[in-house]
Amino acid sequence: MSLFGNIGGALSGVLGQLQGGNKAGILDEALQKGGLGGLSGVVDKLRQSGFGKEVDSWLGGGSNLPISADQLRTALGNEEVQKIAAHFGIPVDRVSKMLEQYLPQAVDQASPDGQIDPDAVQAADKS
Repeated sequence: MSLFGNIGGALSGVLGQLQGGNKAGILDEALQKGGLGGLSGVVDKLRQSGFGKEVDSWLGGGSNLPISADQLRTALGNEEVQKIAAHFGIPVDRVSKMLEQYLPQAVDQASPDGQIDPDAVQAADKS
């Protein structure tokens, strides 16, 4: 199988998992391994980087405000994004796009009461 075939297969597997409903657990694990402290660590880092309004929308009820792949990469740092990419076995630019698409939903899913609940992350991981 070619390199592109391997990447495509890995990407398809990750996207399938994320679309399967257990976004919080999958992303929490990858963010832990990326050295970011899971969903809670990313929420803290994004707030410190000036994205508190976006994060608060994910934690609260109502619509989730978007955040761009470039904003995420800047806030989280290239080294951490590279670690997440290595965990998933996909290119770095795809990780940023995946986080853009799924991070708000994952945080929302993991915070039924406005704060990230480890039990909600674990329950999401088992779904």
